[in-house]
Amino acid sequence: MSNFTAKTFLKHDDYMTPKYVWEDIKQYIPNKEIWECFYGDGKSGEYLKELGFKVIHEKIDFFENNKGEVLVSNPPFSKTKEILQRLVEIGKPFIMLMSSSKINTQYCRRIFKDLDDKLQIIIPKSRIGFEKQVNGKVPDGWKYNKPNFDTFYYCWKINLPRDIVWLD
Repeated sequence: MSNFTAKTFLKHDDYMTPKYVWEDIKQYIPNKEIWECFYGDGKSGEYLKELGFKVIHEKIDFFENNKGEVLVSNPPFSKTKEILQRLVEIGKPFIMLMSSSKINTQYCRRIFKDLDDKLQIIIPKSRIGFEKQVNGKVPDGWKYNKPNFDTFYYCWKINLPRDIVWLD
């Protein structure tokens, strides 16, 4: 997920994406070259490749690069505003796993409300569990469980069949 070096990012932004998260939406991911731009432990890119997608997944700075045809990732939540702004600026279609509360933020409203390409949402069938890492390792005593927040797959320029897709 996060590829930043500031201590707060390493401590609070490193929640790794389980394989089933991408399996659940495989049918909605475009058959295009994917940029999984937030490296994390590297497994997310591997999972997407295992599902048959062509994936660019490198330890590079998201803000200094623009790769692939579509971005599919679980971004560091603390940088969501900056990430969304940049994606719209470069016109990059995306599917990003983010907290459901992001839709209520003023910056999300400012970024998307007047665009011709509307934000679309895929709602998981249940709360997603992540693996937390600090400095690249799972903390002692960490139990793989579901967090106290819900997440949506936010999609832009993906052309889903409906604006809100409920997964079964």
